[in-house]
Amino acid sequence: MAAPSADHTNDERLAELKAFDETKAGVKGLVDAGIKTIPRIFLLPAAERDANEGAPDPPALPLLELPVVDISAVVGGGHGDLRRKAVEQIGLASETWGFFQVLGHGVPTEVLEEMLAGIRRFNELGAAEKAAFYTRDPARRVRFNSTFDLFRTRRANWRDSFGCIVAPVPVSLEEIPVTCREIILKYSSHIAKLGETLLELLSEALGLRPSHLKDLGCNRGQIPHSDSGFLTVLLQDDIGGLQVRHQARWVDVPPVPGALVINVGDLIQLITNDRFQSVEHRVLASRRGPRISVATFFTTNDDSSSTTVYGPIKELLSEDNPQFIEKLWSAITPNTSIEKASREKWPSLISSAFQIRQ
Repeated sequence: MAAPSADHTNDERLAELKAFDETKAGVKGLVDAGIKTIPRIFLLPAAERDANEGAPDPPALPLLELPVVDISAVVGGGHGDLRRKAVEQIGLASETWGFFQVLGHGVPTEVLEEMLAGIRRFNELGAAEKAAFYTRDPARRVRFNSTFDLFRTRRANWRDSFGCIVAPVPVSLEEIPVTCREIILKYSSHIAKLGETLLELLSEALGLRPSHLKDLGCNRGQIPHSDSGFLTVLLQDDIGGLQVRHQARWVDVPPVPGALVINVGDLIQLITNDRFQSVEHRVLASRRGPRISVATFFTTNDDSSSTTVYGPIKELLSEDNPQFIEKLWSAITPNTSIEKASREKWPSLISSAFQIRQ
């Protein structure tokens, strides 16, 4: 598929954005319509693309692989050396990569496969059926769209996303498409349990009691550059394309059969006082075909009724390790001052985003 110039006037761009949005058919709608070139709204301006393409490559590095941690002994209730090994591996991966993959996580293979199949079924629905779920309203608990900030971002995403907030208040069954209703609830239940286990291991890696991060409310929710929440659990198909920024290079994260990808979010970096890292990552398009992924986000949402305020864990601060919050907060929320941030209310919530890249 050819790619035209991305340069056009603001009026032209706005008209094209509105036309795309009003179809409520997403990227798949464009593909099904037989387009021959990628619309300009999905491209960066030529000058910006040329600058990126002309940048020199950083020094070559030896072949790198994302850490893979087997937590089967922990999920099975084990303690002792096997648990300590898992804690050490996850702690090191969180400090040096901000990403790792887990095996032995307790989510049955058939649940993983059916989750991907359920999202594929939704994607294959007719345009009119999917249009009923199309919205960019953040108040909607179930929503389908391509780019949630379509009229504010520099370019639209070449993907379709279906999202569902499943906790802390259970979503109404009638709101979830029947094609994937049962599996979303089943998968979310498994991931909620896995999230608690991961937070225990991360707490222990920090030298804290196992329930420390859970007690802070990091596990109450699941919702989607680095990710802005606490933790993300990613299920991906065999297409691949995920890359992680590590030591100034992009590193491929090839799918490992049966594994789930875990990444540290900005808020974990904040409350661990920069010990655990939230890093950039991206997904490249593949000629092999559409890529399906299911990302579950343990995150927060602004709510004036909440009294929760997050900051560096005091047990991690010392003269040798002073508070890092001002520098870190400016990186996470450049438009919010630390004074305002200290007054923000941050409750947790859980959601999942189910993405399909054409």
